[in-house]
Amino acid sequence: MLDARDATLLTHGLDQPTNSGLPALVSLAHAIREDEPAVIQGITTPFNSGVNEGRLTHLKLQKLIMAGRAGVPLLHHRVILIALLRRQYR
Repeated sequence: MLDARDATLLTHGLDQPTNSGLPALVSLAHAIREDEPAVIQGITTPFNSGVNEGRLTHLKLQKLIMAGRAGVPLLHHRVILIALLRRQYR
């Protein structure tokens, strides 16, 4: 479904977990159905936010590592330095 960018199988694919009777699968299928237009958009378009998600995850990691030891200026400095290091090793 993802390789072909075809979301027509999504509705049938969500009926199976709903009919399975397993609570975890039923709730997952329900959550996907609530946001079905966004899921279809994600399947059918070639755009993604993977790079942005990676940067945000890295920023959150740096914030967690520092654990309130310093303010925003030091966090800003560390994020820029890490970004420069990433460019060197690619």
